[in-house]
Amino acid sequence: MSDTMISVEGLGKRYIIGRERNGSDGLRHALNDLVTAPFRRLRNRQSAIGNRHSEPFWALKEINFTVATGEVVGIIGRNGAGKSTLLKILSRITEPTEGRVRIRGRVASLLEVGTGFHPELTGRENVFLNGAILGMTREEIKRKFDEIVAFAEVEKFLDTPVKRYSSGMYVRLAFAVAAHLEPEILIVDEVLAVGDGAFQKKCLGKMDKVAQQGRTVFFVSHNMPSIKRLCTSVILLSNGRLVRSGSAESVIGEYLRENAGNGAAVELADSDHAVHSPLKIKTVEVLNSKGTRSDVIFFGEDIFIRLTVQAEAPMPNVRVGIGIHANGVRIATVHAPAVDFPGSPQPHTFVCKVAADALLPNFYSLHVGAHSIERGGLDWVPDAVDFRIEPVGTDGSDDHDHRDWGLISLNALWEADLLAVSVH
Repeated sequence: MSDTMISVEGLGKRYIIGRERNGSDGLRHALNDLVTAPFRRLRNRQSAIGNRHSEPFWALKEINFTVATGEVVGIIGRNGAGKSTLLKILSRITEPTEGRVRIRGRVASLLEVGTGFHPELTGRENVFLNGAILGMTREEIKRKFDEIVAFAEVEKFLDTPVKRYSSGMYVRLAFAVAAHLEPEILIVDEVLAVGDGAFQKKCLGKMDKVAQQGRTVFFVSHNMPSIKRLCTSVILLSNGRLVRSGSAESVIGEYLRENAGNGAAVELADSDHAVHSPLKIKTVEVLNSKGTRSDVIFFGEDIFIRLTVQAEAPMPNVRVGIGIHANGVRIATVHAPAVDFPGSPQPHTFVCKVAADALLPNFYSLHVGAHSIERGGLDWVPDAVDFRIEPVGTDGSDDHDHRDWGLISLNALWEADLLAVSVH
């Protein structure tokens, strides 16, 4: 038990939908309740019948887990799954309705822009205020002050009230304070998405260093590559319940597959076709490497595009084609070999295999069509179906986020004159 930093047993948080809050939700809500109490009592007397029909809503229910010293725990799930509620309870901002949370050590949390800041105070004053809230002495804050300011990159605005800061400046300074004042437990919500790409990378690097120093980190994000790269374990929440916990790769894989829709299977209507002829493409499907229809493909697995084509009259030398688009630009075109259609109500199936890693993570749109030498364009359906490639590899061999690498992976041949390199 001595190595356990956080122990959560039977945790639950209940709200009353549209009527009242349950328990304490912080100082701001308490002050608001004090001011509005007379009006609320009057309203409650007038709507006593409606109150009888209030429904309890469990934002969290029966949550159990333990976290050891030095663990970096990712919390993932769809919007409304209960992630932020859990972090607020761990940060002691919100009281649970049931269950118990044991925390050993000092907690620093960054849950929303400007957490713990006073808007009328300057950046300098807020560093000392926030540090004091975290339980630091003035000497401890002074010792870390220059490092905090340098990390946040707000030197020029240090003596400006933070109410004049942009959201990005707010986040930079708030994160710098939380991460540099050496809490035993650091809790960070998706708030880092407010910052620019360079700042996000710097924050991820800092959290990695915090973990290497033996401190515990909780990290909520929808950026799966960052979760996979940073976290030693992941908790998956759904509808307020913990549905799975384990290694980052296994839990992320389950989450992405469960949230993959069937939108990548389309039965085309007559109005979808830009060209009218006796030949029509009837359906378009995107399949993953397991042969399952999905609008989400993991980077590193083959992609299969399946078309069914029907010709009401005989058609010789027909070539079916697919145009692959991203960011409004066609990046590739692929054609099937020419075939002769006998002309029948029976549709014919074409399957195109796009090799693993050929397309890098991004959102893609498929345009489909058919033509023949004799008759020219026979069918054309723009934006027939959409899908995306997730930058989380299937085999765990590559943890890079490839979004900045372009769209196509070229199997280029390399040669190196190793004989000219002197090795000692």
